[in-house]
Amino acid sequence: MKREELFQFSMDNLIEIVVFFELSGTITYANKMAMERLEYEGDIYKCNIWDIFPGSFEIEGGVCHIKEELEVMQSMMAYRKNQTCFPVRSKIFRMDETTYMCIAYDATNEVLMERKTGQALQEAEDAMKVKTEFVANVTHELRTPVNGISGSARELLSMETDPAKIKLLQMVERGCKDMNSLINNILDFSKLEAGKFVLEPRSFEFRNMMDYVKNNHNNRILEKGLNFSISISPQIPKDIIGDELRIVQILNNLISNAYKFTSVGGIDVQVVKTAQRENMMELFFIVSDTGIGIAKANIGKLFQSFTQVDASISRRYGGTGLGLNITKQLVELMGGEIHVQSEEGKGTVFSFDIWVEIPKENLEAGGVLLEYGEEEDTDKSELLQKLQNLSESKTDDKIWIFGEQENLDELDKKLSKLILCVEMDNWEKAEMFSETVRQLLEGAPREIKSAMLKLKMAVQKENYEKVVPAYEALKGLLEA
Repeated sequence: MKREELFQFSMDNLIEIVVFFELSGTITYANKMAMERLEYEGDIYKCNIWDIFPGSFEIEGGVCHIKEELEVMQSMMAYRKNQTCFPVRSKIFRMDETTYMCIAYDATNEVLMERKTGQALQEAEDAMKVKTEFVANVTHELRTPVNGISGSARELLSMETDPAKIKLLQMVERGCKDMNSLINNILDFSKLEAGKFVLEPRSFEFRNMMDYVKNNHNNRILEKGLNFSISISPQIPKDIIGDELRIVQILNNLISNAYKFTSVGGIDVQVVKTAQRENMMELFFIVSDTGIGIAKANIGKLFQSFTQVDASISRRYGGTGLGLNITKQLVELMGGEIHVQSEEGKGTVFSFDIWVEIPKENLEAGGVLLEYGEEEDTDKSELLQKLQNLSESKTDDKIWIFGEQENLDELDKKLSKLILCVEMDNWEKAEMFSETVRQLLEGAPREIKSAMLKLKMAVQKENYEKVVPAYEALKGLLEA
């Protein structure tokens, strides 16, 4: 078969439309697929190229002008002999000084799919908009009565003297506070999910912010008998530019999480500068606790929305499973990542990095921090290891081994705080200390565990007459 015949055979049997035309617009060749799809048959040679693709060609002074860019895939409309049309994807090539070739294929299915996809996306966006507006309206409507109840409870507290009624009013006030926190979480989650969440960076004093975070948690952590410390690298400038409110929200979520799951030991927060790129600075935060820890198999569930590690967590400690998911998304909005290291019974270390801006007045012309000097970028893995070692040392096995002196000393402290809470009629904190004592008695003889169970049940029932003898019985067994 000669080369010309081979070329003719190839063109005729292509599954794409192939049309050759001259500068004048006259069609000189059309393959079988062109004849079939355009329904012209032999009449196609009586046509010009703009009869088939009227939107892509125009004639001026007897010369055909191509509107489309050569050798680039274009979307065009091809017209049949009966003037109906269909969409095609095509390329136009210049063969020589006077001849051009157009290759095209029927894109009807593609266009239909694109339209369906576009329609589905639009419907999804509309549904998300409706959902966001619904959540915003519902949370607003919920917040109004909750704030009303909370205000009324505070006003009644200032007038009430009966201890039993004061306790009930405090429970109402605490319930309102928890409800507001839940409402805020749902609203934030809805905004983040809809992509409507916007950071609001501004200049603020970093250490003042960290003092606020510490004061926000200090009392309740210390009342639980835990250590609480925050350390800040001196390399971090006084003022930074970032979304202060959301940084506080991230830290509050992580510290509250640590408080919830820690009964013995402490909570540590560390902040260091790890990198600087011109006027941008990376801050690295580490929040570690000596709590119950998390099994490695469950760590992947932590940042999923509406998810707890297991069902017993929400029953025992409460929570919707939204806090860590929101925290993760906020960190990512600030250009960082969040990570977790944990081991059951050994505590948990959360770490995250964010990028903030350094105010211009704190920078030299070369972009170096004034007053604080130069600093090598810190290796975050070294920081994590250092703090992990710190956490492990604070959860030394000795404190958990019943009978050793450290364990007995800790038991004595927690039992004293438990009975003091009972005497002050603070049953919520008394129950918290009873759980701590129960954990410290892991490995104790059966009769001691049984005595502890009686004490814990009496505390849960807020039965003073049973708590005191149960406490004395447990103390007697421990001192025997």
